[in-house]
Amino acid sequence: MEDLTGRRLVVVTGASSGIGLATAVDLARRGDQVVLVGRDPARLQAAGDRVRDASGERPELFRADFAVLDDVRRLAEKLRAAYDRVDVLINNAGAIVLRPATTVDGFELTIQANHLAPFLLSNLLRDRVGRLLVTASGAHRSGALDPDDLNAALRRYRPLSAYGTSKQANILFAAEAARRWPTVPAHSFHPGVVRTRFGNDSRLVALGMRVMPFRSPERGAETLIWLANTDPARLVDGGYYYNRRLRRPLRKASDPRLAARLWSASAKAVGLAE
Repeated sequence: MEDLTGRRLVVVTGASSGIGLATAVDLARRGDQVVLVGRDPARLQAAGDRVRDASGERPELFRADFAVLDDVRRLAEKLRAAYDRVDVLINNAGAIVLRPATTVDGFELTIQANHLAPFLLSNLLRDRVGRLLVTASGAHRSGALDPDDLNAALRRYRPLSAYGTSKQANILFAAEAARRWPTVPAHSFHPGVVRTRFGNDSRLVALGMRVMPFRSPERGAETLIWLANTDPARLVDGGYYYNRRLRRPLRKASDPRLAARLWSASAKAVGLAE
């Protein structure tokens, strides 16, 4: 693995646990200045302690709930006030939502937390971001994305389908960001089946975590850390990676016309001009 670290400023969302925390710990040990973003204050503080114990330096902590777009806007304002540049923005926050839910912003919770919120954050920090990384998933195979109806999942809600749709959106977003922002390398990746807090609220999901060939958060974070530390010239801009290799996502997650439509629909949904 190359090592491009050394006091880069790296913002990691979804950093309270799982692969987000594992990534923050690894990069901090290598010398990067990491900034942790999480929803739960207690878990965020505990994550900060983990990073401090591993690296000797306490990271900055920012609380934001991606189910509330005003939280994302406030987060962007705070990050802009605190830092002149974000060398690496890691959009890792995400969730599997077990029951249909609508956010205060009027969107199905999964598509907002996993796609619209990071889309908004990335756009609000666009002029300061040096590299963009997005946690996607092989679950994009179960997605059924319709940019003209981002709330389609609510009509016949299936948790894994809604999650897969949001992961399809993640891959398309990274690819379209690479096309629209040629000076900002952008990549998405599949971490594998990782044991995380996703299973905490469902016996069925928890059972699946026990019987599936899951990975530890540290193992799941390996490709993300590799992407953060590899010279962009050696990567395919906008590419989707798994196990440190370029992979071809399913056709519906690699259609540039669909990616452009999603971008326009997302910008309208979060109140951004294209």
